[in-house]
Amino acid sequence: MKATIALTAAAALAAKASAACFSQRLGYPCCSGNEVVYTDNDGKWGVENGNWCGIADAPAQATCWSLSQGYPCCSSSNAEVWYTDASGKWGVENGDWCGIPTGTTGGSTGGSTGGGNVTPSNEQYTISGNPFKGVEFYINPYYVEEVDGAIAQMTDSSLIAKAEKMKTYSNAIWLDTIKNMQSWLESNLQGAQSQHQSSGKDILTVFVVYDLPGRDCHALASNGELLANDGDLARYKSEYIDVIEGHLKTYKSQPVVLIVEPDSLANLVTNLESTPACADSEKYYLEGHAYLIKKLGVLPHVAMYLDIGHAFWLGWDDNREKAGKVYAKVISSGAPGNVRGFTDNVSNYTPWEDPTLSRGPDTEWNPCPDEKRYLEAISKDFKSAGIKSVYFVSDSSRNGKKVDRKHPGEWCNQTGVGVGARPQASPVSGMDYLDAFYWIKPLGESDGTSDESAARFDGYCGHETAMKPAPEAGQWFQKHFEQGIKNANPPL
Repeated sequence: MKATIALTAAAALAAKASAACFSQRLGYPCCSGNEVVYTDNDGKWGVENGNWCGIADAPAQATCWSLSQGYPCCSSSNAEVWYTDASGKWGVENGDWCGIPTGTTGGSTGGSTGGGNVTPSNEQYTISGNPFKGVEFYINPYYVEEVDGAIAQMTDSSLIAKAEKMKTYSNAIWLDTIKNMQSWLESNLQGAQSQHQSSGKDILTVFVVYDLPGRDCHALASNGELLANDGDLARYKSEYIDVIEGHLKTYKSQPVVLIVEPDSLANLVTNLESTPACADSEKYYLEGHAYLIKKLGVLPHVAMYLDIGHAFWLGWDDNREKAGKVYAKVISSGAPGNVRGFTDNVSNYTPWEDPTLSRGPDTEWNPCPDEKRYLEAISKDFKSAGIKSVYFVSDSSRNGKKVDRKHPGEWCNQTGVGVGARPQASPVSGMDYLDAFYWIKPLGESDGTSDESAARFDGYCGHETAMKPAPEAGQWFQKHFEQGIKNANPPL
């Protein structure tokens, strides 16, 4: 099992500044002495030069249980826990696994962090109404590590201060491969339960389910590991959805939101005839959705939102009408599972409101030239199509500033990006069907590579308004992140 998360561990370590003691990941220096002034769950604290500092525990014993398995001992008894198995708690140092001596405690880091050996609670949480309301949002620890790595590359103090604030906001955890799901789902469910036990508050965690066979059929930059064939559909069911179901049934005491398969169903609305890959994927998109809704939509502590693209994808009258039929059919196919609603603007840049645009030649006669007007219109269309639960989560992670794109369909690493409205429940008065603004696509993670020789290069990532040079989709894009926090609206 450890091998399945070694790459995740290495990636997080590469993004993380070296930490000699626990306090550095909390923004405080390490002490040079060892006089203890205060102790909490993080560790022992001292005061030097008028500021709090962390006291590192004594080095771990020269021998520990992991030596017998061919792995070294961790250098500190306060090493961070990356994985736990029957042998004990494992850390990662110098790009390799190490054993944490018995009796030590570790912090949490990277994508595979969480609550350690948290015992699942027998309590059953039941979502009633808006799942974002009346709860505390879980902080994605892997993103915190990414931002720490970004800060290590900055010298501008004002920019660093903005980046530090980014770590205090919640965003979604993407389960974009089977391995990442295995590494990140349970550990973060444990983390949310641990946070609940510490604070006494209900903790909402948001995951993105994103591994359909033939994923993202109209784009190359974000194609997935599973192909559009019967064998990979079987893997999607048994190795991905069934495992998610098992973990969600085990950790049932806290609310969970699932953002389901971005871009998939919207492609079925508009791209079946023009894109052979989408026609090939149709069967697997439909069957995959039916299966996951049946499995996950019956869990009382889980709320699911199906992706509906964005205003400049399905905003036109004929597209919205067709979408109503497609989504009604999909939801019906998943009975008795329930779908809470829909999510828009995932990984996109369309502003929430843009009063400068109206239906006309500049918008290709789109009557919904911003996300607000899009949701106002499609909510009526979906209700007319017979869909009973019509609520929305709008991704505001990158639409704070109107970007420089020359065509509203541009989607790849757009210049002029600015992080948008902060994650919050029921953010707009008079729109009771808008459950939340939320950061679904983490700012700073690339949309796709600009390397034309790369296998996953998509032409949109080479367009004039796409920032370059850009790394592969999902990898950290420092320049894009820095521009996004500079242009934040509201300001950070």
